[in-house]
Amino acid sequence: MAVTSTENLPLVSEPDVVAIRRRVREISAQLGFTLVDQTKVVTAASELARNTVIYGGGGIVQLESLNGPRVGLRLIFEDKGPGIPDVELALRNGFTTGSGMGLGLGGAKRLVNDFEIVSRTGEGTKVTITRWK
Repeated sequence: MAVTSTENLPLVSEPDVVAIRRRVREISAQLGFTLVDQTKVVTAASELARNTVIYGGGGIVQLESLNGPRVGLRLIFEDKGPGIPDVELALRNGFTTGSGMGLGLGGAKRLVNDFEIVSRTGEGTKVTITRWK
């Protein structure tokens, strides 16, 4: 799979979350995603961006346009926050460490085709998602 473009954007505040949503929508539209698929990847990106800011203390997101036999958009969210002690528990519906509904990680996973999370307590979290056209 060839990465045809890459950009890194900061995630430190709520305006960054809004900017990520806008940029993900732009790229997914350019790649020819349907409106439904655009909405799914934007929603997943919004959840993960917000988690990066609120729980990870900020970080970065890397956006990769993928072309080859398949067209897709890969997003890699990274922070150097406290990490997630129990990833399996955090992926369950209803789990929350904040005041939200606990749909963030599990919901994001359901909205994309590929989902990977690596988290180490005290070191941070890296979540990679891909939505295919």
